[in-house]
Amino acid sequence: MNIILVVFDSLRKDCISHNSSPPWGKVHTPYLDKFADESLVITRGYPESLPTLPARRALYTGQRTYPFRTKNYQLKGDFAGSPGWGPIPEHQDTMAEILYRDGYRTGLISDVYHMFKPSKNFWRGFNQWTFIRGQEVDYYRSGPLPSDDDINYWLPEEFKNKLTVPIIKRGLMNMYGRSSDTDYFNAQVMSESVKWLEQNKDAEKIFLTVECFSPHEFWFVPEHYRQMYDDKKNIHEQVISTYSDISNINPELIFRTQANYSGLVTMCDRWFGYLYESVKNLGMLGNTVILVTADHGHSIGDDNYLGKRPYPSRQEVLEIPIIIRHPDITRNAIISNLLVQHTDITATILEFAGIHLSEPVHGRSFWKAAIEGGGVFRDHVTVGWGASVTLINDQWWFNCPVNGKGAILHDLTTDKPFSKDVADSNEKVVKELFDICVSDAGGEFPDYLIEIANKGQQDPGCTPLLGDVDDFFDPFGIM
Repeated sequence: MNIILVVFDSLRKDCISHNSSPPWGKVHTPYLDKFADESLVITRGYPESLPTLPARRALYTGQRTYPFRTKNYQLKGDFAGSPGWGPIPEHQDTMAEILYRDGYRTGLISDVYHMFKPSKNFWRGFNQWTFIRGQEVDYYRSGPLPSDDDINYWLPEEFKNKLTVPIIKRGLMNMYGRSSDTDYFNAQVMSESVKWLEQNKDAEKIFLTVECFSPHEFWFVPEHYRQMYDDKKNIHEQVISTYSDISNINPELIFRTQANYSGLVTMCDRWFGYLYESVKNLGMLGNTVILVTADHGHSIGDDNYLGKRPYPSRQEVLEIPIIIRHPDITRNAIISNLLVQHTDITATILEFAGIHLSEPVHGRSFWKAAIEGGGVFRDHVTVGWGASVTLINDQWWFNCPVNGKGAILHDLTTDKPFSKDVADSNEKVVKELFDICVSDAGGEFPDYLIEIANKGQQDPGCTPLLGDVDDFFDPFGIM
C-alpha cells in the first residue's frame, strides 16, 4: 500500500468548508471538500504537543513530546521557540526510518524551514528530501532590501514594533519577484511532490510526506485569491500576527487579515487538488492511502486575539483536520467523532503498512474503531504546549499551567461553552482533570517547566524565548 501524508501548517479545521465555516464566513475549499466526501473525516482531532516542531516530533515518531523533559535546545542558528523545540531525539525511530526498513521508498517535500535549521534532523529516514526555500524569515535572500514604502504598505503602523519590522523586511525580501501562482510556496511544494511521484513510480511501495507551511503567516497571496473574500480598495494590507489582544484595532484591518488568510487557504486547496488529480492520473488511487492533517490552527480575531497561544487555549488553534482516503472505502464520507491525536496518525500509518513494532509507539491506530463505529477509542486527550496543558474529553475543555494554578474549565455540553469559565464552581472536577494531566506527563512535570509557569510566562506562538530579537532576525547587521 502506498502512503501519502499531507501536512498543512496553521490550517484551521473550520476553514475546510466540508467541516464548517469560521466566524468571518465560508472559505472556499472545493478540492478538499471533494476529497473529504470520499474519505474518513475525524471531527475531534488534536495535536499531541505544540507548536511547529514539537507537533512534528510527535507526528513523525508516534511518541509523546509532552511534557518536554529535555530542556530548551539553544542551538546555533536557531532560537528556542518553545519547550520541546528541537530535533527528533536520537533514540526515537521515525516513521520514515521504520517504513524504509520495511522496503518503502520514502520522500519528503517541505517548505517548513524550521525543520531544516542547523542541528535539526526531521529528514531522517527519507531516501530523498527536498527543501523549498524562502518561507517567513528563512535566510533565503540577502537582498535587495525592501523600501520603506514596501514596509509601510504591508505592515500597518499599529502593528509595528521591535519584532515585526525586521521580520516583515525578511519576508518581503524572500517574496521579491513572486508574481504568479507557480512562484508561491504551496504551489512549489505540491508541484515538487508530483514530480517525486512521477520519478518514483517504479517503486514497489512509496511513503511520501508533503509538508506545506502555508497557510501559516505571512499571509502573502496572489491578489485574486484575496479578492474572493475582500475586494475593497484603499484598505491597508496586513499579513502577520500581533500575538496580542486586538480589540482596539480597526475592524477593517482584521477583516483584511482574515481575507488574506482565507485566500491562502483557498490557494492551498487549489494546489492540493493538483496533487490529488496527479495521483489519479498516475493510476495510483487504487493502491494509495492519502492522509491530510495540520499541526495546529490559528486565532484570527477570535475572542479579539490574533495569533496562537497555549493559555487560555482555544478550539480554533487546537482542533485540527484529519481526513483519510483509503482505497477500501467504497461509500460516501464516513464521519467519526473519536478523540484522535497526532501520535495516533503515526500508529494508523504503520498499521496501513502492515508493520507491527516490538516496542509500540505511544499512539494507537484508530482506523478500525472509526470505520466500524461504536465503543470508546480514547476517553480524553492531553495537549502539551509550553508551560500549560489542555485536557479534552466528552464534557470538559480544561486548560491549566503546569503548576496547577489558574485553571480554566469550559463545559462542552452547553450551547456556548467558551463563553463561561466554570472552574470556580467545579473544584473537584478541576483537581481530577489536573491529576490526569500529571499522570499523562509520566507522574510529574520537569522543574524548569514549573519554573516557567511560576513566572507566568506563556509562549506567544513560536518566537524567540531566549537571546536578543535583533540578533536573531538580523545577525549580520544588514537590516
